[in-house]
Amino acid sequence: MGVLIFGLFFVVGWAMALAGLGYAASALWRSRGKQWVRGEGQPFVRLLLPAPAYLRFDRTLAVAVLLADLWLVSAVVVIGTEGIFTEDWLGYPGMMDPGGQDYQAGAVDLLRTTALWSASAAVLGRCWTVAAVQLSVLPLSALWIASFDTYYN
Repeated sequence: MGVLIFGLFFVVGWAMALAGLGYAASALWRSRGKQWVRGEGQPFVRLLLPAPAYLRFDRTLAVAVLLADLWLVSAVVVIGTEGIFTEDWLGYPGMMDPGGQDYQAGAVDLLRTTALWSASAAVLGRCWTVAAVQLSVLPLSALWIASFDTYYN
């Protein structure tokens, strides 16, 4: 049952993530001409608290990024079910890939690196909600995937 759920996320997730990204782009387009930086207050406060139009874009982009993160994690799990992960709920088919010894470590490294770079880009763009989503979802997913039993350990 677990593989079916993650398989559905894997198959449908990319389309949902692209739709979310398209909606974020439309929110960005609709907010053109509106003020993106607050005009009142101290410079530090204006930097940390963007205008309402920018906050709407940030939240919309955060949803799109969350969907993309779920797709990435489900892709790691679905690919890992092909003879690498031996969790009971995944329906282990037996060892199928003798070269898969580094898959779990590589997947964890991929998730952590993706979290680092995407959160850094979000901070540079003052997308605080996106940065919070990236720093909470992907590292926790990496820890979860690192806890899986594999054929090799």
